[in-house]
Amino acid sequence: MTKNIMIVGVGGQGTLLASKLLGYVLLRQGYDVKVSEVHGMSQRGGSVVTYVRYGEKVYSPVIDKGEADIIISFEKLEAARWLEYLKPEGLMITNTQEIEPMPVVTGAAVYPPELVEKMQAAGVKVDAGDFLEIARQAGSSKAVNIALLGRFSKHFPEIDEKYWREAIEVIVPQKFRELNFKAFEMGRSA
Repeated sequence: MTKNIMIVGVGGQGTLLASKLLGYVLLRQGYDVKVSEVHGMSQRGGSVVTYVRYGEKVYSPVIDKGEADIIISFEKLEAARWLEYLKPEGLMITNTQEIEPMPVVTGAAVYPPELVEKMQAAGVKVDAGDFLEIARQAGSSKAVNIALLGRFSKHFPEIDEKYWREAIEVIVPQKFRELNFKAFEMGRSA
């Protein structure tokens, strides 16, 4: 059976690195994996979404509305924006960070309040936390992606932790590895 994971965020948050790490870990677990990156205006702080599909045999990299088992969101508004892609019994893992989109910055719109509470009230299973602060405590706000993957890994105890460490060792440049190991552990135990 194929499982579907979406990683959503804003350009510059490290969603693509997170999807590479996740894809690597799933391949090492013996799954067929398809990763598809959809760039919005990523260089301008726009939406970025990555589809990660895995299973015995995966034929398409695309996830349709109502098919995501898990959405990992780097920002609350992105969580709300992509919510319709989540299965009714799916899980939303979200960072509580707020990055104001251009309409909010220019004053044409207001950042919607209480997004996590509204998702929970709608019956969505939400695992929310301040992963930006966890990343800062680990040593860099740029490690928010790794802190979120650490949290995600808590929901997948069947994936041996050694594969996460191996993925970081193989994919992350050496000078950032210790920071990333720390961010992963802190996100995992948050």
